[in-house]
Amino acid sequence: MTFAWPLMLLALLAVPLAVAGYVLLERRRERQAAIFASPALVPNLVGRRPGRLRHLAPALAVLALVFLATGLARPHATLSVEQEQATVVLAMDTSRSMVAEDVPPNRLAVAKEVVGRFLKNLPEDYRVGMVSFAQSAQTVLPATANRVVAQAALRNLRPGDGTALGEGIARALQVAQRVPAEKGQKPPASILVLSDGAQTQGVLEPLQAAQRAKKLKIPVYTVAFGTAQGVVEVVDDNGFTQRVTVPPDAPTLRRVAQATAGRFYAAPSAEALNAVYEELGSRVGSVKEEREITAAFAAGGALLLLGAGAVSAFLFGRLP
Repeated sequence: MTFAWPLMLLALLAVPLAVAGYVLLERRRERQAAIFASPALVPNLVGRRPGRLRHLAPALAVLALVFLATGLARPHATLSVEQEQATVVLAMDTSRSMVAEDVPPNRLAVAKEVVGRFLKNLPEDYRVGMVSFAQSAQTVLPATANRVVAQAALRNLRPGDGTALGEGIARALQVAQRVPAEKGQKPPASILVLSDGAQTQGVLEPLQAAQRAKKLKIPVYTVAFGTAQGVVEVVDDNGFTQRVTVPPDAPTLRRVAQATAGRFYAAPSAEALNAVYEELGSRVGSVKEEREITAAFAAGGALLLLGAGAVSAFLFGRLP
């Protein structure tokens, strides 16, 4: 939390003064009561003493003073605000490892289903682009608000050979940069990378592509999909079929996300992947903005003062 007028926080010095004044007042009352009767005889003269409850109204009043004094300094806080427009580029791994059946029926089929639901839940004004990467990266869908076209592009994804992760991120950045500016400003963009394997193709390394994203201030959220037990069948140069283990490369995907102020997710199952994309929907659907919250402090102080008055009036028949 920051303050536009921090010097006004000096008004908080009134809080300990108010507490000290209340303590002195209470002691004065006790001394005055002792003049008229011995403290040992008070229980015989008074049917019920208010006890600790008598301190509730003053405590609420002091707390109200804290809120109001803080509000004078015009506090600002960083809040999560819904974005009206944004661009989301999906970078989908379509390498051969995506046909592994450790996540039944296979990784690619599950990814299509989950991402399809993700698209349905995005705000209508959001543009969605799509890139697929296997042996190379290609633009499957330029950024568009047309969800019918986006769903069709998703359904048409087919597995290929190799994993050009770095080129996939770079191509996604190109798609995001081609979105035209509106009202003199480009809408914020995010890249969501779903991959299940280590890079095996391409010249551009994933961390090099991440540095490009960092310079453009485009966060890259990465999802490592699948388990370490994933297996695919590959025909070697001699015509023999071999079973190859295809675990996701979580360390590389984590470093890519960290370098771009994004976030890394591990999704070893269909349920986990669905939970990841639900969270991603809320993340790309909002932006952090600094806003003044003076009104909240003023309202809180007013409510506390009303509470103090209500406690004093209804319990003791007087105002604090």
